[in-house]
Amino acid sequence: MKTIAFFNNKGGVGKTSLVYHLAWMYQELGVTVIAADLDPQANLTSMFLEEDRLEKVWPDGEHPRSILGSVRPILKGTGDIQPPSVESITENLGLIIGDLGLSGFEDRLSDAWPRCNDGDEAAFRTISALFRIIYAAAQQHGSSLALIDIGPNLGAINRAAMIATQHIIVPLAPDLYSLQGLRNLGPTLRRWRAEWGERLKKNPDKNLMLPKGEMQPEGYVIMQHAVRSDRPVKAYGKWMDRIPGEYRDSVLDKKQLGGNYPPVGDDPYCLALLKHFRSLMPMAMEVRKPMFSLKPADGALGAHLAAVQDCRKDFEALARKIAKHCSVILP
Repeated sequence: MKTIAFFNNKGGVGKTSLVYHLAWMYQELGVTVIAADLDPQANLTSMFLEEDRLEKVWPDGEHPRSILGSVRPILKGTGDIQPPSVESITENLGLIIGDLGLSGFEDRLSDAWPRCNDGDEAAFRTISALFRIIYAAAQQHGSSLALIDIGPNLGAINRAAMIATQHIIVPLAPDLYSLQGLRNLGPTLRRWRAEWGERLKKNPDKNLMLPKGEMQPEGYVIMQHAVRSDRPVKAYGKWMDRIPGEYRDSVLDKKQLGGNYPPVGDDPYCLALLKHFRSLMPMAMEVRKPMFSLKPADGALGAHLAAVQDCRKDFEALARKIAKHCSVILP
C-alpha cells in the first residue's frame, strides 16, 4: 500500500480540499483509497459527512468510530490501539474519521518520543499508533492507497503522522508565508527522518510493525487564489518565481550554484497549478460532492458547468501525475 501525506505548516493553502478532491478522483479512476483525517480540526471529515452523521459518530462521551476511539486505550494507559472503524463513502472510498479530541494525543506522543531512545516498547507502540491504524484500516477496506490530511503545524501529532508516510506532497500558495513554510518544513523533515532512523535501531519488539519513516517529498501543488484589484497579478508572479528555488534549497536540500532554477511552468517538481474555482466550492459543499462532479441539478449551469469540466481535467491530470511520482498503480 502507498501512503501519501499532504502537508505544509502554513495553513490556508487548500490542503484539505486537495485531499478531499483527490480521494474522490482516485476512486473514480478505479483505485480503492482511504482518506485519513489526522488533523485535530477534522475539517476533512466535515467535508465528507453530513451533520446528522457527525452527531452519530461524535456522540457525547466515547467516540469509538473515530481516530480518537482507536488511540483511546493508549491515551488511558490501558492497552494498545483498537481496530479502526472505516466509514464507507463509496465502494472504493473509505474515511478514517477525524476527531477534535485527537489533540489530547499530543502530550502522550511528546512523552513517548525520547523514551524510544531507551528501547521502551510502549513508547514505540505510541509513536507508531497512527501508522498501524492507517494500515489496519487499509487492510479492512481493501485499499491500495491512503491519502493523509495533516494539520498546519510541526507538533508531535504531525511528527507521528509524517513518520507513517512514504510520500509527501506540499500544497502552496504564491505568497511569502508559503515560502517560509518551505524553509521550516525541509529541515524539520530531515531531522525527523534521522531521529526516527536512530530510534528504529532500539526497537525491542522485532514483531511490532513500525513505519520506515521515508517521508519522501514528491513535489508541490500551487493553489492559486482569486486575483483582487489590490493584489495585482505581478505580485503572484514574484512569489511563484521563487518557489522552484526555495523548494530545492529548503525541502530537497539541493541548492544549485548560481541559483539557475526553472520557472514554475517547467519545474518537474511542480505537480499542478490549480486555478481558483470561485463559486464551485460552496456549491459542492452544499451537496456534499467534489466540484468536478457537480451537475446542472446542483446549480452548475452555463459558465459553472464549463468550470466543472475544467476542474475535472485539472484534478485528473494531477491525480495521474502524483500516481506516477509515487508509483501508484492505476487500473
